[in-house]
Amino acid sequence: MLKVLLAVFGLVLSVVLLSTAFFKWHLGGPGPLLTPRFPLGQFVRDLPGHLVWLVPFMLLQASLIPLRAVQWQRTLRRPVPFKERYHLVAIGAFVHNALPGKLGEIMRSFLLSRTQRIPFLRCLGSVGVCKLMEFAALMLLVTLSLLGPFGQTLSRFEGELKVAVSLCVGLVALVVLLAHWSGPLAFALHKRHKLPRVEGFLHHVSEGLGTARSFTGMAKVFVFSVGPVLASALAYGLALHGIGISGGLFAGAVVLGAISLGQSLPGVPAGMGIYYFVTSWAARSLGASPEDAAAFSTLTHLGTVISQVTVGAISVHLRKIRIRDLRKGGSLAREAANHVAHDAVEPARP
Repeated sequence: MLKVLLAVFGLVLSVVLLSTAFFKWHLGGPGPLLTPRFPLGQFVRDLPGHLVWLVPFMLLQASLIPLRAVQWQRTLRRPVPFKERYHLVAIGAFVHNALPGKLGEIMRSFLLSRTQRIPFLRCLGSVGVCKLMEFAALMLLVTLSLLGPFGQTLSRFEGELKVAVSLCVGLVALVVLLAHWSGPLAFALHKRHKLPRVEGFLHHVSEGLGTARSFTGMAKVFVFSVGPVLASALAYGLALHGIGISGGLFAGAVVLGAISLGQSLPGVPAGMGIYYFVTSWAARSLGASPEDAAAFSTLTHLGTVISQVTVGAISVHLRKIRIRDLRKGGSLAREAANHVAHDAVEPARP
């Protein structure tokens, strides 16, 4: 019953947030509860006119998969063939975009653990460092965007940027501390024969975040994280430019940052609604008309899903994985969940 209630709540919340791109809510007024922001019929008829920017947007979004496959090797402690990394990133993108739960990163970590005989939490830690360095690269790109010709308009996001940068610095500091001290703490617990489950968890965390113990290692990951961030920011910048925002190429990083913060937690049931709410609000704030802002949200969402699901579906087919096994409750999904539960509490071996 609790799961059903959470699912219903997530669906309702997502629909409400998604509707804000197309309707205005009047919660306290005497008039109608919802009023359209623009004529919906004309909106649908105008969508094909946006194909001129939608195609390059989709190509740039598809390029994230090979770029992240290259980046991933920088956080792995032993070489993994590029073909293997590419397919696993693609399958993770498929799970993230085509199936509920946003658990693509967990799935690609599990599949790497299964195929390369690497402990699951070590794989998950390597992915976590990749995502953290992407976030750091994104914050740097957003900061640089404020120096561009669109900086005066983007300055309205300065408060949110300060919060995001503070969050990024805090996360980096936390990861570095965990990388340096989780190993010694695990060893100390092992010597005292105390808290074996905590010891095992700290041991796995130390192994998974091994890259973060070295400044050189973190710097290399950061450099290889610029590619995926730049490609995605350019995609959103082209989309903003395509809907008529002057200097929109420089604002793509800001919109991408807003999306990243809004969808940062896996398993959030209102992910699609958050996407439409954030992207339409950002586009309107940057000067787009309500109709163009809704087109921006709709087509960037569809473009991202179609491009990454298509590329990911090819890898799913080539690896002979059944989609039903990737869904929640499927065999691979259950096995991945068991790995999360088992590896997190398994006592470390001396």
